[in-house]
Amino acid sequence: MSDVQANHSLPYSGMRVVEMTHMVMGPTCGMVLADLGAEVIKVEPIAGDSTRALRGSGAGFFGTFNRNKKSVAVDVKDPRGIEIVHKLLASADVFSENFKSGTMDKLGLGYAALSKLNPRLVYVSHKGFLPGPYDHRTALDEVVQMMGGLAYMTGPEGRPLRAGTSVNDIMGGMFGAIGAMAALAQRERTGFGQEVQSALFENNVFLVAQHMMQFAVTGQPAAPMPSRISAWAVYDVFSVKNGEQIFLAVVSDTQWGLFCDAFGLSDLKSDERIATNNQRVQAREWLLPRLRKHMEAFSAAEISAIFEGIGLPYAPITKPQDLFDDPHLLATGGLADVTLPPDASGAGRSVSTRTALLPLTLAGERLNLRAGPPALGQDTQALLSQLGYSPEALRQLTEAGVVRCTDWQSGDRTNPSPNELASA
Repeated sequence: MSDVQANHSLPYSGMRVVEMTHMVMGPTCGMVLADLGAEVIKVEPIAGDSTRALRGSGAGFFGTFNRNKKSVAVDVKDPRGIEIVHKLLASADVFSENFKSGTMDKLGLGYAALSKLNPRLVYVSHKGFLPGPYDHRTALDEVVQMMGGLAYMTGPEGRPLRAGTSVNDIMGGMFGAIGAMAALAQRERTGFGQEVQSALFENNVFLVAQHMMQFAVTGQPAAPMPSRISAWAVYDVFSVKNGEQIFLAVVSDTQWGLFCDAFGLSDLKSDERIATNNQRVQAREWLLPRLRKHMEAFSAAEISAIFEGIGLPYAPITKPQDLFDDPHLLATGGLADVTLPPDASGAGRSVSTRTALLPLTLAGERLNLRAGPPALGQDTQALLSQLGYSPEALRQLTEAGVVRCTDWQSGDRTNPSPNELASA
C-alpha cells in the first residue's frame, strides 16, 4: 500500500456510506466507494447476506464485491434494530440499497423518511427499472439482457445468449456510484443530499445504444455478433497448430502488408483484388478459408511472437482462472492478495486467493486492498460502541437477537459471551 493510501488520503476518505444491499449491483456501488476511501458499513440480516452461501456461478459474488467494507448484523424488523440503523444514518453521507420497490419505505428507511432525519444524505437506489410502466416487474441481469437486445446481439441467429458475466449488475452499480459522486459534488453547493436511482434495464439499453444508432444511421438492423459483417477482413478466432485457438486482427492496409510479409503471403499482398480493407471484407468468403488453412501450420506461441514483434493485435483465448497468473496483472499490481473468512467464501472455510482491483490508477497508483470481505457482524460491537451503546446494552441486544457480533479471526463464529461484551 502506498504512503498516500496508508495516510487515509484517498478521495472519499472521511465519507461514511451505509448500505443495505445484496447480490451484485448494490454491493458493486459500495465497493467502488470503499475502494476510493469511504467507510462503507454493510448492514446485514442476522442470518447474513444470502450471497455469502451461494454456490455455482454465484460463489464468487460476495468475495468479489464486498472488500474494504465493515459488517454490522442487525434485525431491522425489530424497532431496536431500526433505531441502530437510524443512528448510523444520522451521520452518514450516502445510503445505498437495492431491494424491491417499497421495501425500504415499509421499514421506515425510504428516502422521504431519511431525508428528514439527515437532509445531507445522498440516497442511492438500485432497481430493475427506473420509474415507469415496467417498474413493478422483477428484474435480473439475464432478464434485462433478453428484453434489452444484448442477448440477441451476443448469440447466433435465433439463439439469444446472455453475456458471460454480470455486466448489467456491475455497470448498474458503477452508475449508482457515479450518481452518488455527482450528488455529493452538488451537495457542496446546495448543502442538501438527494435521491439517486440506477437501473438494470436502462443500463442494458445504454450498452446496446450503439446498435440502435447504427440502425438509425444505416437503416439496417444490427446483426448479432456471430453473424455480423465485420468492418475488417481479418478479425476473428483462428484454430491453429495442436488444436489451439487465437484471436487475430489485421485492421488496416499497412497491417495487411506487415501480416503478409511475416507469414509468407506475398501472392496475397500483391493481389489487386484485395489491396484495400474494404476489398478484403468483400472477399472474406474465399480469403478467410485460405488464411485459416495457412495459419494451421503455426503454433499459437509462434503467431503471438510474430504479431507482437510487428505490432499487430492478437489475443490468446484465456479462461478466467488463468488470469490469476497473468504476468501483466502480477507485474502491474492489478491483483491483490485477499483472505475470505469462512462465511464469505461460499466454501465454509477460509480461502486465501487474489482479487482484481478497480481498473484505474490515481496519481499512477492502483487503489489497493485495505481489508478483505468482512465476516458477518465482525464490526457490530465496534460500531455500536461508537454510537454510544454500553457493553450492557450491547449484551442485551445480542441476547435478544437484535444484533450479532462475530470475530472470525479469533475463531469465534458465534456471538461473544456476555462476559466478553462486558469486558470490551
